Amino acid sequence: MPPALPPVPDTPPAVPDPAASPVPPVGAKKGKGRPGLRAVLRWTAVVAVFAAVGSATAYGITRMERTDVPGPATEPDGRWTFPVLTRPPLPSGSPAPFAETNKAGAHYADLRALLPPAPEGAETDNALRGEDGWLDTDVFLKEYRDEAERPELRQKLVDHGLRHIAARGWTTEDGTHTRIYLLHFDTAAVVDELRNRHLAPYAAPGHAVRGTEEVVADEGFPAQAEIGDLLYSLYVEPEPYGGEQVREAYLGAGDVLAVIVQSRAGGAAAVPFQQTVALQSRLLH
Repeated sequence: MPPALPPVPDTPPAVPDPAASPVPPVGAKKGKGRPGLRAVLRWTAVVAVFAAVGSATAYGITRMERTDVPGPATEPDGRWTFPVLTRPPLPSGSPAPFAETNKAGAHYADLRALLPPAPEGAETDNALRGEDGWLDTDVFLKEYRDEAERPELRQKLVDHGLRHIAARGWTTEDGTHTRIYLLHFDTAAVVDELRNRHLAPYAAPGHAVRGTEEVVADEGFPAQAEIGDLLYSLYVEPEPYGGEQVREAYLGAGDVLAVIVQSRAGGAAAVPFQQTVALQSRLLH
């Protein structure tokens, strides 16, 4: 466990630090990035607004005009509005997580500042604040349905060298409950092995989230919205789903495994889920 860091506010400061690394424009391809990212992010109403300040870049997530979205221009689609935020600065001399020189895929920025803020009008989930911004592993494990499996899952995390967990959650006015967990390990190879073999195989997660009986691969998630350097496992609970529907995402981002869960009585809409996954992807890239 690394030394404790000072608490981080819920919303990162709006003025970027001069040491912050610049963020590549949305739609720019890197490595195995896929074309068409800009179009899909427009469709999910996730827009990056870039304004260079020295060597730093601030960006915001804003609401788009309805006429910018394919289909009926006047129908509400459940999109959220996120506040302006900045990527946290890297320690001096540290590479970005996907730089050629960073073979371990290490995130050197404060992981707690890589969590997206709650959207406008949402109520923050205080249970996920943790101590000094670090969440106890047992709180994360409560996300999973079968209590008897939790000790086994805890041991898997220990065996793979879990360092700490940063988390944030919120509930919007329509009742959608979002939980985001960033699990920090030593290398990207460890995250890939844990995600692929234990937590998120393609067909279904290795451990069921509470409130679910069955989940399947989310074939409706736009492939163009995935950033090429990240690895995605995306799931949705099919009908009939009982009292509420659950959507899940496991993102392998270098030495960080992001776990995103959204649930809502009567059905969890696709657009807010896609927004959240896209925003978290950008923060971790």
